[in-house]
Amino acid sequence: MPSTQEAIASAEAHSAHNYHPLPVVVAAADGAWMTDVEGRRYLDMLAGYSALNFGHGNRRLIEAAKAQLERVTLTSRAFHHDRFADFCAQLAEFCGMEMVLPMNTGAEAVETAVKTARKWGYRVKGVPDGMAKIIVAADNFHGRTTTIVSFSTDPEARADYGPYTPGFEIVPYGDIAALEQAMTDNTVAVLLEPIQGEAGVLVPPPGYLPAVRELTRQRNVLFVADEIQSGLGRTGRTFACEHEGVVPDMYVLGKALGGGVVPVSAVVSSAAVLGVHRPGEHGSTFGGNPLACAVALEVLAMLRTGEYQQRAAELGDHLHHELGLMVGGGAVEAVRGRGLWAGVDIVPSLGTGREISEKLMDRGVLVKDTHGSTIRIAPPLVISKEDLDWGLEQLRQVLR
Repeated sequence: MPSTQEAIASAEAHSAHNYHPLPVVVAAADGAWMTDVEGRRYLDMLAGYSALNFGHGNRRLIEAAKAQLERVTLTSRAFHHDRFADFCAQLAEFCGMEMVLPMNTGAEAVETAVKTARKWGYRVKGVPDGMAKIIVAADNFHGRTTTIVSFSTDPEARADYGPYTPGFEIVPYGDIAALEQAMTDNTVAVLLEPIQGEAGVLVPPPGYLPAVRELTRQRNVLFVADEIQSGLGRTGRTFACEHEGVVPDMYVLGKALGGGVVPVSAVVSSAAVLGVHRPGEHGSTFGGNPLACAVALEVLAMLRTGEYQQRAAELGDHLHHELGLMVGGGAVEAVRGRGLWAGVDIVPSLGTGREISEKLMDRGVLVKDTHGSTIRIAPPLVISKEDLDWGLEQLRQVLR
């Protein structure tokens, strides 16, 4: 097996430099722990941006995938397969909705939501052709396709990719007055993250999501909740919207839906909304494939127990208590988040988020930075309290 330096050098030589990963080369993983090519162990405190909510190598998910691998993995949507109906029916029921449109990646699901909202606007709401508007929030992160970066306010995500797709209105996150002012008769949807992940795990002000729900209902506008990172247990509830008693018109799901085994995403909504699609108008060769459905069905079975949501809630309370004790001591400026998900603003004089992440890596803990001196903490929901405490102690040591 190549050394860390050899593996990184080879990757740098032969892959586009569209990522700047930490200098660790993972060779194996189990639960909340990863092992690199030289045998060093690291506590995973990122969980693949919530894709690994159930930990690395979860046996239930691996066995479900193995069983399906022996049967059939892909048919394309040219044919039916025997896992598809169960997946769609169970996911719709799990979300309290009626219909599912499966895709693969989170960005594909967001694109699907955008297309669905526009088509609904023309076919159902009666918006003039080509005039549909979707309102989004500043500092959002919904993916990196050309259309999605067209409504990004992050220069790194957006620069040099124009001309940009029109039809989007950007308003400040958490500002219901600005949202109301931006609405017109041609507004077809409001697309929001219930908690903004890439922006630093920003939780909106209390009452904001219910106000969005009420306003969109009054104006006959779809409320689309991007729960790709926040959903499926991460925040201590099945969906982050539940913390404020909100049910959107459309959920956009991904990451944890594939259990960290295969990419699975979906748009879940009512028949009145997803029913606007007709054969040939939208699709994906791999979307809803048998292997994806088999894994996602096992994910749903695991979430139905409530065990993972409860763990995220209980360990999340502990996480935020411990992080809160670090605020104001000259090292941590602020902590935000819900459940097992936190954005930690480090005092800039101590280093950038990247530098803090590298120091934690040297102590056997893997996190990821975001803007400025902010780090994100989002361990697998299966992490033990002892391991969580050990990881937090490494953070304390770094900040000292």
